[in-house]
Amino acid sequence: MSNCPRCHQPIKPQAITCPYCRLELKAHGHPGIPLHRATGEAPLCDTCVYHADDTCNYPQRPHARECTLYQDINIPKIEVKPQPNQSFKFWFKRNLLWILLLILLFISFLITLLR
Repeated sequence: MSNCPRCHQPIKPQAITCPYCRLELKAHGHPGIPLHRATGEAPLCDTCVYHADDTCNYPQRPHARECTLYQDINIPKIEVKPQPNQSFKFWFKRNLLWILLLILLFISFLITLLR
């Protein structure tokens, strides 16, 4: 369980609002969209990746105190590289129709040549 940023009471991780102080914890009432809040005097934009690389299109930029897109610049991103076996399986599933069509075409040519 985590704590509410305003009243510091324990809350469930999927809670949309704090049951004690009614602070909105998730954006747009959706449990999958976290709402990040600035804790001190500095706005979130000062430590956001999107503000640093100038790709942020949030209307309250650069003074946003709440944001749904916030990514902390101090936390490194972990890149997950697909394993070669997984990438082949993904490619095969994506192109299965074309592969079957080519096999059918190849079999037709073999039948035509052997007659």
